[in-house]
Amino acid sequence: GYAMSAPPGAIPPAGAFRRRYLFLRRWLRLAGPYWNSGPKWRARSVSAALVALTVAQVGLAIWTNYWNRALFDALEARSTARFVAQIGVFVVIFALTMAVTALHLHVKRQLQIDWRRWLTERLLGQWMTHGSHDQLQHTAGEHDNPDGRIADDIHVVTEVAIALVHTLLFSVLILGSFVDILLSVSGTATVPGTALAVPGYMVVLAFVYAGVGTGLGLLLARPLVRSTNRLQALEANFRFGLARSRENAEAIALMQGEPVERERASRQFAELELGWNRQTVAYLGIVSFSAGYGALLPVFPILLAAPQYIAGAMTLGVLMQAAQAFQRLTSALSWPIDSLGDLARWKASAERVLSLHDDLVTLEIEARASALPGDGQRIQRREGTQPELVLRALSIAEPDGRIIVEALDATVTRGERVLIGGDANAAVALFKAVAGLWPWGQGEVLLPHGKPIYYMPQRPFVPEGTLRAALSYPLPPGSFDDARMRDAMQCAGLAWLVTRLGESEQWGQTLPSRTLQRIGFARLFLHRPAWVFMEEASSTFEPKGEDAMFRTLHERLPATTVLTIGFHAELERHHTRRIALTRAGDGRYLFRRADLCLLEDRPS
Repeated sequence: GYAMSAPPGAIPPAGAFRRRYLFLRRWLRLAGPYWNSGPKWRARSVSAALVALTVAQVGLAIWTNYWNRALFDALEARSTARFVAQIGVFVVIFALTMAVTALHLHVKRQLQIDWRRWLTERLLGQWMTHGSHDQLQHTAGEHDNPDGRIADDIHVVTEVAIALVHTLLFSVLILGSFVDILLSVSGTATVPGTALAVPGYMVVLAFVYAGVGTGLGLLLARPLVRSTNRLQALEANFRFGLARSRENAEAIALMQGEPVERERASRQFAELELGWNRQTVAYLGIVSFSAGYGALLPVFPILLAAPQYIAGAMTLGVLMQAAQAFQRLTSALSWPIDSLGDLARWKASAERVLSLHDDLVTLEIEARASALPGDGQRIQRREGTQPELVLRALSIAEPDGRIIVEALDATVTRGERVLIGGDANAAVALFKAVAGLWPWGQGEVLLPHGKPIYYMPQRPFVPEGTLRAALSYPLPPGSFDDARMRDAMQCAGLAWLVTRLGESEQWGQTLPSRTLQRIGFARLFLHRPAWVFMEEASSTFEPKGEDAMFRTLHERLPATTVLTIGFHAELERHHTRRIALTRAGDGRYLFRRADLCLLEDRPS
């Protein structure tokens, strides 16, 4: 044997059976609590109804098998009365089959969408909380395209899993039922050239037929699992790339970047095409084998039982019943090979969902640890006991450990107006660290007691919908009356948009960057926070417009503490203090320069 190191959370080297067991256990730990969640009685009752309807389907299959025997016996006897009677029985079977099938489909789809909703809400709750969706972009792991994993892969794993469980249960029930039927009708056969008698020989041959078919099918289908997993990842990458081009359409058009985007999309599609072709090759063997296996199945049992029928040991009805029972039994035994494609697709999607969930859980654990003192691996961020923002021995690092800001100590008291400049990367990292979006590093961030900080990014997010809803965001649209909204818009230089408050549009794409930043200030005037931290929130303004905006800010919110990330001298007149983050001479890291003097005291 040998030993090897593995990353935390990785599955240790083990046999294939153990790996599958660990995978299933992880999946059940994630998705299984659905049946014990809030609406558990609904989940359990719908599941029980699905099982009951599956049993009804099996009962109808057994009834059909015996009807098939009675029909052919009637034909063999040339009895019109018995034939007409069987037509009447068939009408009943036909009506019940339609009703049970329709009801079963309805119940199955209800369970699929309900489980999908529950699992989607669980993953969304982990993804869209405490900045996890942002932090995920900066951490290593298998979590590319989280939106596709939530929208597409959860859809696959819930829909396919329930379909697979249904077909498995149906096959197991069919197996138990039709083994008994086939034993009772197939009789005993003698092995040619010997005196060895084999009772229920068709049952034995059904197991042999299905076993050989399943073994060969599994062998031929091994490449299918790998190619399906790879293809799904390539499909997700292609969709994500196209979505990114759509979201940045204006910037791409202005920079005439269409050839680059076409080349990138073509390159991604070429990789997708290669993955598709590999999956096609993997499909060829299994599909060809399945076609031959399926074509032989209806004929093989008749050939087996024909000698007994010719010898008069069984009637035509028994022959057809035995042939149908053989087909049912081998179909049930062939469930693994018949379901291989769905199993591969389900496993690939389940792996993608699980890897996203695992990485989100890791972020959640790290976030909880960062709120506790004594963890030297994460920035400690919590509410302080005083009305001030305290940065204590704060070092900010990249996720890989490279230092960005080192040993920053600063205190911002209520009512101050602080300008943060110097290196842009360091300033933005500080903004994210204070906001709780950047946990990597050491030290403490003590937030002002009882007064949450209002954060203004450089490009505010403006959701689709009415302009009224965009201004109220993240509060509901009715949180502010129209008079207050109009006043805030006029203060932010948006008087020309006042008449469009009720209009719905994709404002984030139709409005220019400067107008979007003015919407950010309009929100600020609406919310009137006690503390505000701005990340180049006026970077697109012309000097006079920026000067007017900050004057209005200080007039309208004179008691608000303002922290501003900015990099030009004109901003100094609107602040009382400055923190500069400057790169060290050797370029290894950034540190805080001792530049905390009051700007008013500076010599002109």
